[in-house]
Formats: sequence, C-alpha cells, structure tokens
Amino acid sequence: MSQFLPLFPLQIVVFPGEDLNLHIFEPRYKELINDCEEEGITFGIPAYIDKRLMKVGTEVMLSSIEKRYDNGELDIKTKGQRLFTVEEFQPVAPNKLYAGGEIEWLELEADEQFLGNEKILDLTRELFQLLNIQKKLPEDSKDFSTFDVAHHVGLSLEQEYQLLCLLGAAERQQFLIDHLERLLPMVKEMENLKKKAQLNGHFKHLNPPNI
Repeated sequence: MSQFLPLFPLQIVVFPGEDLNLHIFEPRYKELINDCEEEGITFGIPAYIDKRLMKVGTEVMLSSIEKRYDNGELDIKTKGQRLFTVEEFQPVAPNKLYAGGEIEWLELEADEQFLGNEKILDLTRELFQLLNIQKKLPEDSKDFSTFDVAHHVGLSLEQEYQLLCLLGAAERQQFLIDHLERLLPMVKEMENLKKKAQLNGHFKHLNPPNI
C-alpha cells in the first residue's frame, strides 16, 4: 500500500545506515526541515541522475540541526533508513513548498554472508593501500555492511544507484566483489606507470642480456 512521503531529490545516492550532512538553503527545503523538527516526520532522497528522477530512493531521518544561520540556512545531520520506490512524484506537495510523492516501501535483505564481506574487506584494504587512502576499515565483517564502503571504492553515481537497487544481500556482495576485482588490476597498472614516469631521466643500472 502506497503512502505519502516528502521528497528531496539530489544528485547523490544515499544508502541505508549512511550518515549524511547537508547544508539547507532553499526556502522549500528549509520548510521541510522545519516540519521534520516540529512534527517528527522523515523525508526521502531519490537520486537525480542524467536529468532524470530515479524510482528508488532512501528514507532519511533528521538527526540534528548543527547550525542555524542568520539568513535561515541550516547545517543538518541525517541518517539513511528504509528504501522506497516512487510511484507518483509531486513537484509541490499539497499546501507545502517542497516536493513529495506516493511511495511504496521496499524489503531489503540485510543479513550479508560473513565470507562475502570478508572478501570485500580484503579487496578494499588492498585498494586503499594502493591509493594511500587512510580511511579506517573494520577488523572483521561482524559490524560491516556492503553499504559502508560503497562511496569509497570508485563506483560511479550510476553504479552506486545500481547497488542501491539490489535488494538481495548476496547480489550486493557479488556486485562489489566483481567491481573491486575489475578495478584493482587497473589501479596496479596505473601505479606501475606512475613509478616508471618518476624514474624517467634517472641513471639506470641495468644488466645487459647475455646475447
């Protein structure tokens, strides 16, 4: 059964469980955050990609208002919740400035297999080491979800949206494993090219072949 949800389309993909900080400056969305604060409602962020509103989005809960500016702008913290699909989009919700729509909730399979996530963590650690990325990763997969690294492993916006749409846990794991296994050889080759470029012009100590 569909229900109404305020909507805040953005050119990003928000994952369930994600902490998202936003700067709010448009009057319509200042009104939305005010309603969230006063009425305890949530809102949805459907991705806007290639000038199109995507069908699948993430419900977002207001965690806190971190700063209020004199001109009414806001810095807020939010957290991703459930997934939904937009059945009917309304550019202006009834009696409001902001958008909304009729949505239906999606059932996300949350229990991800231990071995799959261990492999994703191993591949991600290797990627971070190659790129000298200092982001801390969990020691094991006990408190880990595929969504935890989705923004940090070189996925395009379109690929992030593809991942968001995968409701099955095993599908999400395989999607990330396939991506990382394709990406790592390319990153290694780029590192080799970089090292060769840095050596160019240096005195080389080479052993001539025995011909």
